[in-house]
Amino acid sequence: MNDIVIVVTGAAPLPRPAVEAVPPGSIVLAADGALDHALAAGLVPAALVGDLDSVSPDGLAWAEAHATVQRHPPDKNQTDTELALATAVDLDPQRLMLISGGGDRLDHTVAALGALGARSLTSIPEIDGWWGEQRLAVLHGPGRTRLDLSPGTIISLLAMHGPCSGVSVDGVRWPLHHAELGSVVGLGVSNVATADVVDVSVNVGVLMIFISTPDHPTPDNPTHDEPTHDEPTEAT
Repeated sequence: MNDIVIVVTGAAPLPRPAVEAVPPGSIVLAADGALDHALAAGLVPAALVGDLDSVSPDGLAWAEAHATVQRHPPDKNQTDTELALATAVDLDPQRLMLISGGGDRLDHTVAALGALGARSLTSIPEIDGWWGEQRLAVLHGPGRTRLDLSPGTIISLLAMHGPCSGVSVDGVRWPLHHAELGSVVGLGVSNVATADVVDVSVNVGVLMIFISTPDHPTPDNPTHDEPTHDEPTEAT
C-alpha cells in the first residue's frame, strides 16, 4: 500500500499552490503531455501513462530513461486521465490527488473531473486535488470530510455523477441537513465558510466539493455571484 499518489493531467502549466500542496514522498503519475508540466514544476513522475500523442519528444526521452512508460494505443475507450487513475488505483493508496493547470478544452475538463467518480475509486479513503487555482475534493457516499478553511472561503457542492442524497454541510452561511442534490443543480453552489472547520457528508452518490478564496472575502459579503439560497434545508 502507498500513502499518497498524485496524478498530473491537463494541457496547462501547474499553478504554484497545487505544486506546493504535493506532500513529500508522494508517487507522481503523469497523464501523457502533463509530464512536461510536471517536470517544469519540479515534480518527478514515476510513470508516464497514455497514448503519448501530446508529450514532447524531450519529455518522452526523459520518461524512457527515468520512469515507467505505459503506452496505450490511440484507438482506446478511455482518456489518458482515466488510464492514469486506473494505475493509481492499482497502487492502493490511502490518498489520491489529481492536479492540473487546466486547459482550453471544456470537454477534457469535464471528463477528467468526471473520472474521479468512477466506482473503482471507492476503495481510496481520501480523494482531493487542484484544478487550476481551485481546490477540490470528492466524497463517494457514504462519506464524510472535515475541511480546514478560512472564514469567507467559497465552497460549492455539486452532484456531477447523478443525484446525491443525505447531503449535509455545517460551518457555512447556508447549512444543509440531509438534503437531496439533483445532478448538477445550483443548490449547493457558492456557499461561504463561517468557521475554521467545515463538515461535509453524503449518504448516497458522488459529491464533488470545490473550494476557492475570493480576493477580499468576508462571510457576510462574499465577492462572487451567488444563487438564491433559502433557509437551511432539512429533507423531509
